[in-house]
This record gives sequence, structure tokens and C-alpha cells, in this order.
Amino acid sequence: MARSKGASRPWRRLALRLLIGWLAVSALLVVPLRWLDPPIDAFMVEARLRAWYRHDRQYVFRHRWIDLRRISPNLALAVVASEDQKFPVHWGFDVEAIENAYEMNRHHHRIRGGSTISQQVAKNLYLWSGKSYFRKALEAYFTVWIEATWPKRRILEMYLNVAEFGPGTYGAEAAARRFFHEPAAHLSRAQAALLAAVLPDPRLLRADSPSAYLERRRAWIVGQMQALGGPEMLREIDAYPNRRL
Repeated sequence: MARSKGASRPWRRLALRLLIGWLAVSALLVVPLRWLDPPIDAFMVEARLRAWYRHDRQYVFRHRWIDLRRISPNLALAVVASEDQKFPVHWGFDVEAIENAYEMNRHHHRIRGGSTISQQVAKNLYLWSGKSYFRKALEAYFTVWIEATWPKRRILEMYLNVAEFGPGTYGAEAAARRFFHEPAAHLSRAQAALLAAVLPDPRLLRADSPSAYLERRRAWIVGQMQALGGPEMLREIDAYPNRRL
């Protein structure tokens, strides 16, 4: 029995070292981005590699990082209204949205997600497209790291700079200049709502050629923006001391 216990100790030490190493790597991947702006993320790399592999000469990569203060509050509010209305107060996960998505997916063929803005940031920065329990577990893991180490305003800033608003078009500045020929700082409420409306499927829903469905979705988002109290609602992010920059 003693020999068996002694034999298991090297494996325990190895497991502990691997765990510590994984946590250290995770910290190096996540914590510096509280201050550093990434030039590219995992989803951008995947899309560019896919276009290269397919010899897609029509693919054009558009991305330009800008600070949150240079993005219209209309767009910040529109994505919160559209994607994650509990963003200012949750800790990375919206349990009610996840439960609703689970119930809907049980009865419909179309898959609906329940991801928060924080989860989408984790996915875009570090993971890959597709659906699997393993990827969702990693997404949750990185979401916890992000919520624990970044202020909410940084998470929102990151999302507005890495979200895909159209094929090859990432971030608020690239989207505003491509679709409206003006900087992100000048986006109106209607323009911001249209950009937010394409987020569920930016490769199918086109801001430069909005369908009737997209126009209805834009109108719904504008209504939600008003119901939330307008851009002033975003100040709720600063209502929690642990969320301030």
C-alpha cells in the first residue's frame, strides 16, 4: 500500500505543475489585454486563413482599433440592447438567457445562443468557430478570467473593436466607414441599431443591403435603446466599484 501511494506522488506533482502552468498561460493571455490593444484575434485569423485556402480574391480584411471614447455611445448602447441587456450587472453569464436558449433549441431546428458580450469576447479572442461542449467549456473558462480581471468598459471596448459587422469587416470604425462612410464617433441611433442588428449573423445579414427582416430588427433595437434609458444607461457600468477603470 505504501509503495502504491509513493508511486502516485510523481503523477500528482505533474498534475499540479500542469495546472499551475495552465493558469500562468491563461493569465498571460488575458491580463495584459486589460491595457494592450490586440492587433488581431483568433476569429480574424481563422477567416483570413479560410479565404486564403479557398483562393477567395473578393475577401477584403478591414479592421482599425479605436478607443471607446471615439465610438458613438449610440453603438455601445445598441449592442447592449441587442446582445446583452444585463451586461452592466452580470458576472459574465446570463443564466436566464442560457435557459431560454436551451428550451428554444429543444423545440426548433435553428440553434439560438445565449452568450453574453463577455462570452463573445472570450470566443473571438481565443477560440474558433463551430459548436462543441469542449469549446463552450473553454469559452466559459476565459469568460471567468476576463470578468475577474477587466473592467466592464474594457470588455465593451474590446467587443466593439473585434465584433464582425460584415464579411471581413471587424470593429466599429471599419464598419462605420464601410457602410456609412463616416467615423464611428458620428454614428446616429438608426445607423448604430442597424450595425447591431447584423451581429447574430454578419455574413448573411447585410448592413449595406438591409432586408425587411433586418429593418424590423433595427426598429426593435431602437425601441429597446429607448426603453433602457438611452446612452445614460451605460453609466450603470460605473455604479459598481469593482467595475471602474
